[in-house]
Amino acid sequence: MFRDVTFGQYYPTGSVVHRMDPRMKLLLTIMFVVAIFFVNTYFGFMLTAAVLIFIILIAKLPMLSVLKSVRAIIFIVIFAAVINLFMIKNGEVLWSWKALQITDQGVHTTIKMTLRLVLLISGASLLTLTTTPVEIADGTESLIKPLALIKVPVHDIAMIMSIALRFIPTLFEETQKIISAQKARGASFDTGGLIARAKALLPVLIPLFVNSFRRADELAFAMDARCYNATERRTKMKVMRLGAADIVAFFLIAAYFVAVLLDRYYFAMDSLIFGGLV
Repeated sequence: MFRDVTFGQYYPTGSVVHRMDPRMKLLLTIMFVVAIFFVNTYFGFMLTAAVLIFIILIAKLPMLSVLKSVRAIIFIVIFAAVINLFMIKNGEVLWSWKALQITDQGVHTTIKMTLRLVLLISGASLLTLTTTPVEIADGTESLIKPLALIKVPVHDIAMIMSIALRFIPTLFEETQKIISAQKARGASFDTGGLIARAKALLPVLIPLFVNSFRRADELAFAMDARCYNATERRTKMKVMRLGAADIVAFFLIAAYFVAVLLDRYYFAMDSLIFGGLV
């Protein structure tokens, strides 16, 4: 159930994307995510998919590893698709049965919503697949450093994010081990109704919480034994610097962002490409 979760995992390939400045990757990821919410045409979704595939190829990542990140939200995608398909009443009726009906507007909205969620999760997963938790923490700390002027604990926030990202795959792996151990003892998680399955998860959640608190306690003792946060001004082993790849990537994502805005507010590319189909 949890073995295919890729969010929070780092996939090293030594590509130019992996070597980029983590600050730039954070900013570009935010720009990409924001741009997806402005996309409302099929041309925009095709452009977004093309940019995403291009980045995956440059990063030398297996396409399957990126798509596996969508499996974690497949239930949410299906649920939202069904709701949109049957709740939107605008447009020409394509199918109806008693109180249920499907319209062409509902179909288009469902397809676009599904594409938006898939592209959103896939794009966000590229950050963790190409950036280590330490780099993400350092980049986040550098970007929000001005907040330290108003007494915001910037370093503590960055470290919390780093630890959380680091332990996401660890918790999923621990959950899978507990489930396998329970199944070996005769437990069943795939039979019965919704309430029965929820009750069957109790023997999993209790040891998971116990192990999580134990790991947190061990990590706290380890950090304290190494005098972590003993000084206010901590140095960095790796100094972050912007390179040529960061500048090129910025202009690429900026051009994509502008293209999405132009497609949404000024051009009707769907009408030119698909004619009267949309």
